[in-house]
Formats: sequence, structure tokens, C-alpha cells
Amino acid sequence: MNRRVIAALFVVFGAIASTKAGAQTAQSFVDPANGISLEQAVARALAQEPSIRAARTTVDVARGMRQQAGLRPNLSTSAEFRGEPAGTDNQTMIGVEWPLDLFRRDGRVRVAEREVAAAELSVADRERLLAAEVRARFGDALVAIRDLGVVDELIEVTRRQHELLRSRVDEGASPPLERDVVDVDLRRLSADRTLQLGRVERTMFELKRVLGASPDATIRLRDTLEDLVSRESSAAPALPDTGDERADVREAAARVAVAEAKIDRAERDGRFSVSLFGGYMRMDSGFSQFGVSPAGTPERVHGLFHYITGGATVTLPFLNRNQGEVAAARAGRTSAVALQEAAALSAKTEIAAARAVDQRAREAVLLFAGDGQKLARQNLSIVRQSYELGRTTIFEVVAEQKRYLDFERAYTETLRAAYEARTALSRAVGERR
Repeated sequence: MNRRVIAALFVVFGAIASTKAGAQTAQSFVDPANGISLEQAVARALAQEPSIRAARTTVDVARGMRQQAGLRPNLSTSAEFRGEPAGTDNQTMIGVEWPLDLFRRDGRVRVAEREVAAAELSVADRERLLAAEVRARFGDALVAIRDLGVVDELIEVTRRQHELLRSRVDEGASPPLERDVVDVDLRRLSADRTLQLGRVERTMFELKRVLGASPDATIRLRDTLEDLVSRESSAAPALPDTGDERADVREAAARVAVAEAKIDRAERDGRFSVSLFGGYMRMDSGFSQFGVSPAGTPERVHGLFHYITGGATVTLPFLNRNQGEVAAARAGRTSAVALQEAAALSAKTEIAAARAVDQRAREAVLLFAGDGQKLARQNLSIVRQSYELGRTTIFEVVAEQKRYLDFERAYTETLRAAYEARTALSRAVGERR
């Protein structure tokens, strides 16, 4: 078996492997008509992602605690029987006690209501972060798909070029070196494509995770990276830049309100308390001596007595006025105020930084898009035509293809930066869409 046959077999096996790897192209992951859009992806994640559903149960817990805080204390009853072991005397007593819960119910309810508000804002902040994560994973998938499409395009052109050169070499019109140079470049691109396909599949699995979909679910994307970046860059964030409306900043303010309500509750618990009580006692008592009945006959001295009691129990806060709990609640408020200031400062700084990056990223996209991309394609086409006319070598064609691939990948990275910058800005201002 000579070298030419061995080389031909390598080419055949390479083509077969490339065909199998190319079964999934960039278009396999995109469906402009029925694919899922970014907005639909965010809505789907907010509706069914497991962690956000778990987070929403904290609001139900807080509402249950609010319901419990508004309930009055239960009445307590007691019953007692006393009997004389060797005699007939006995006593039966029934008592009722009712704590009035003075001053305390309003304090409990106020704390519980503010806990509900804080829990709702906590869930809203979790939704903000989940929406940003969905946007990030959606963008990662689009970036990987675009890179795969660029490599697919170059492989197709290089494969046609290789087939043409192989025919020309067989006819003696071109030296074998040109065919072999293109063959090496085709193998390099095929290996690069296989790795890129793995990146696409990985990003799609990560997207399915944040959508709450199983790994074997079929999901295709509707948008392309260029269209999405163009649409996102042209739309301004819906919320203002102050950060005051951001869910985590509002939650921090709600935590301050909770801390203030806890101070009030602790002070109320330190006041006096009153419980009302009442009771009934039936006493059957007698003596062993005999007396004379109204009829004049002797009978045992005996009496049946009924007593009703009522009163109030007052707890006087002479020693324990709940001083420790009040002090702890005030310290908690100081901490909550500091955390609120930190959240507000962080939000403003994050918004300012995100806006600056977003502006520069959009400027960078403009340098690539339009004439820049058109010129890169034109350069590659001219070099190929020059080679066909015999004015350049195959080495220049391969070098220009690498340069074009580098340009497209740099453009993809710029689009990624622009998309991530807008995602960061949307997350910073508090959007949940």
C-alpha cells in the first residue's frame, strides 16, 4: 500500500468522522418560528424553576405566622374534687382563667405583617436574580451556537476547496503540498468544531437547568445573538438608575421596619399583664353529732354550700421589664439600618458600573458590526479568488481563513460582552423580566 492510498484512506475516514460530528449543526439548536424566546425563557423559569417555587413558600409561612399572631390566648379551665377519706364531706371546684393579652396582640401582629412584607420582597429579589441567571445562560448558549455556525461555514468552504485540490492534484495541475495543507487545515477545523459542539451542548444543559426542564427535554432558541444584542441595546432599562426600587434594597428597608416592630413588641411584653379568673365551688360538709330537725326528730348535722369566686391576676413588672429583649431588639435595628445603607450603596455602585460597561460594550459592537464584518468576508473572498487566479499561494488562503475565524470569534466575544453588560445593567436596576 503506497503513500497515496494511505493518504486517501485518511481523507475518507476524516470525512466520515466529520459527517458524524456534523449531524448536529448550529441550526439544530435554533428555530426562528417555534423556538423559545428570551422573554419566554424568563417567564418559564419564574413559573416552574424548583428553587423559586421553594422560595415562595416562605411567604406562605410568614402569612401563617401573621394569622397566628392575631389570635387571642385560649381560656384555661381547671376542675378539682376533694373528699374526706373516712367521712362524707367533699368539695367540687371548677375554675376558669382568661388572659386578657393587654398591649401584646398589636405588637405581635405588627411584627408578623412586616415579616410578610419582607418575605415578599425577598422572593422578588430571588426572582430578579433568577431572571438574570436565565438571561446569562441564554446568552451563553447563543454565543456557543454562533461560534459553531462560523466554524461550520469555514469547514464547508474548506471541504469544497479540498475536494477541488484533490481533483487538480490527480490531474497533475497542482502540487500535492497544496492539497495536504488544506487537508491539515480541514482536520484542525473539524476537531475545533467537535469541541465547539460540546460547548453548545453544555450551555444548553445549563439553560435547561435554570428553566426547570429535564436534561432530555427538547429546547430550541428563537433568537440569534446579533438580533438579541441589537434589540437589547436599543431598549433602555424600565426601572430608574437610583436603585431605590430594587427588591433587595426594599427588602433591607423592610427589615428595618421589622426590627422597629420587634422593639415595640419587646416593650409591650415588658408591661403589666392581667388575667381574669372565676370559679364555682360546691361543698358538702357535716358533723357526727346529731341535732333536731324542724320536725323535732334527731338527725345528723349537715350542710350543702355553693360558692362563686371571681377576680383578676395582675403581673407587676417590678424586676423583669423585658430589658434584655428590648436591648437586643434595638441592637438588631442598628444592624438592619447599617445593612440597608450597605444595600443602597451597593445598588448605586453596581448600577453606575454596569451602565459604564454597557456603554463601552455597545461602542465596541459598532466597531465590528456592519462594514467591519462585511470587510472581513470580502478580504477572505478576494484572497480565495486570487489563489484561483494563481496570484497567491494556498498558505495565504489558510492564513486568511484563520484571520477571518479570529475576527468572527472576536466579534462573538464582543457581542457576548455587550449582552452580558446589558444583562448586568438589567439585574442592577432590578428588572425581573
